Amino acid sequence: MQSRSRWSRVTLPAALPAELSLLGLLALLWGSSYLLIAVALDGLPPVTLMALRVSLAAALLLLVARWQGRRLPRDPATWWHLFLQSLLNATAAWTLLAWGQQHVDSGLAGVLNSTSPVFVFFITLLITRHEPLSLRKLCGALLGIGGVVLVVGVGVLDGLGREVAAQLAILLGAALYACAAVNGKRFAELPPLVTAASVLLCASAVLVPGALLLDRPWTLAPGPEALIAAAALALFCTALALMLYFRLVRTLGSMGVASQAYLRAGVSVALGMVLLGETFRPAVGLGLLAIILGVVAINLPPGRRWLLRGD
Repeated sequence: MQSRSRWSRVTLPAALPAELSLLGLLALLWGSSYLLIAVALDGLPPVTLMALRVSLAAALLLLVARWQGRRLPRDPATWWHLFLQSLLNATAAWTLLAWGQQHVDSGLAGVLNSTSPVFVFFITLLITRHEPLSLRKLCGALLGIGGVVLVVGVGVLDGLGREVAAQLAILLGAALYACAAVNGKRFAELPPLVTAASVLLCASAVLVPGALLLDRPWTLAPGPEALIAAAALALFCTALALMLYFRLVRTLGSMGVASQAYLRAGVSVALGMVLLGETFRPAVGLGLLAIILGVVAINLPPGRRWLLRGD
């Protein structure tokens, strides 16, 4: 009987620079979603906004899939896993994060929400063992969190231990994102377009009835800015972003795609400086460097190395 683990040689993928560029684009799309959500919430309640976000994105991807001649899965087992993925990627994770962020400072929430690569590492090490691991990857994950703390501001850690339930909810949301990155590997046989469309369709089946029951959206009168922000959130930060996400799960792996959580912090800071005139601090520069090094440590293997991985 073979050992559960073995040492194996891994080489540098030739297309890795392109995949890292797509990882940066994914971080840009999801990092900018916070600004769009803030604008859209000025005229739309949270559940209705999330329902509009996933249903518009699902409709767009279904149209594209039909145009390309793609078919959705037909077997119930696959749809069960897609529904589970929708809970991990969207419905349950977003609900936990939205509730937690009502009670936790946004800076601390950003730090807690960026811990998903660490969760991926330990889920892979202790449970799934579905991809190679190394001490370098763990160091990269921890370095990325340190970079996020520097970018947001070390002072945000003073709030640790207050509003414990809300902080645990945000951590649980990050853990669900980690589970989504791990579970997403099971859809490697499906085109990313089909996976993203199916996941969003499942999320719509939960969020649209929820919005109808809770918010009575037909009584709302959102302004044009809120509607434009919601449309941009659906088309770019959801439809396009999820297609990129499921592609990167296949090419960079679970830890690789989860590392965009660190890059999102850099995107948020950059947008704040460009759009809001926020001041650049030396600690931010050091934090951005740590984030980049952490992402590189997770995703950029040398030409030859030995890794411990599960069979």
